[in-house]
Amino acid sequence: MKTLPEIILPDDRKYTDEHVWAKVAGAEIVAGISDFAQDQLGEIVYVDLPNVGDHFVAKDGFGTVESIKSVNTLHMPVSGVVTAINKDLDANPTLINADCYDLAWMIRIKPDSATALGSLLSAEEYRAFLGKN
Repeated sequence: MKTLPEIILPDDRKYTDEHVWAKVAGAEIVAGISDFAQDQLGEIVYVDLPNVGDHFVAKDGFGTVESIKSVNTLHMPVSGVVTAINKDLDANPTLINADCYDLAWMIRIKPDSATALGSLLSAEEYRAFLGKN
């Protein structure tokens, strides 16, 4: 496992206390799990993602990620409608371990609010949160 200083947390996205990252991409938000989460889980063996068109409220469970160690619920970073899922994760869930921020994004969301990311943590705030737990 990585130590806290080794955890990669890009500044161009926001984070939740449930270890999901979210990044604005045009009119949508792209989301996935953080480097901390994938590191804690170990080798990812399966991902269950929602259907395109499903609507969720922030903090609702939208799917699961299964590792050799455990099965964990994925929580929505913002309220909105799922517009796309990363189908590459069906055949290759270990992409999450290799590149959790780019290749292994999980869902794209059309947010209910233009200010949806306002309540999420910056990379610095998320790192401080991790240090307290």
